[in-house]
Amino acid sequence: MNISITFRHLDSSEAIKDHTLAKVSKLQKLLRQPMRAKVTLSVDKRKHVAEVQISSGGEHLDAKEATSDLYASIDKVIDKLERQIRASKGVAESKKKRSGETLRAAPEEPEAAELDEDDDDEEEAPAPPRRRTAPATTAKKAAKKKVAKKAPAAPAAAKKKVAKKAPAAAAPARKVTRKAPRGG
Repeated sequence: MNISITFRHLDSSEAIKDHTLAKVSKLQKLLRQPMRAKVTLSVDKRKHVAEVQISSGGEHLDAKEATSDLYASIDKVIDKLERQIRASKGVAESKKKRSGETLRAAPEEPEAAELDEDDDDEEEAPAPPRRRTAPATTAKKAAKKKVAKKAPAAPAAAKKKVAKKAPAAAAPARKVTRKAPRGG
């Protein structure tokens, strides 16, 4: 592990170096191969800037953060790099999973019960592939449609008895209230 720290427009201090080394060295735990890191700490227009570039094997990661506090900048840059490493690790693992054999294509291993020579005359048919079930929301919609179809229609006479009221000339404005969203 090789970590170099550069200060620009800023006096170097052992406390900042130690803090930076401790934070950057923790990233090595997440990487598969030894890393090389270049850390640049600088001041631009009253903002403390922390830049980190990491190379580990074939991976190259970099992040930059500017805040009013140098320690906060370092911490935020390390958080960004940690997210990048975890994301690239997830991508690599998913590619590995996709390139491997699927469960259906994997050869079946004979079980102990199938190895008996007495049962060789009977051969079992392969199980049909599983079908995906409809999501719950689709089932609920189908149930609502069935209920709506079964409900009796309102008689035509009842519809005619309802009289329409004439609109008022100057009706006061209604106050509209909204319900709070569910979930939470």
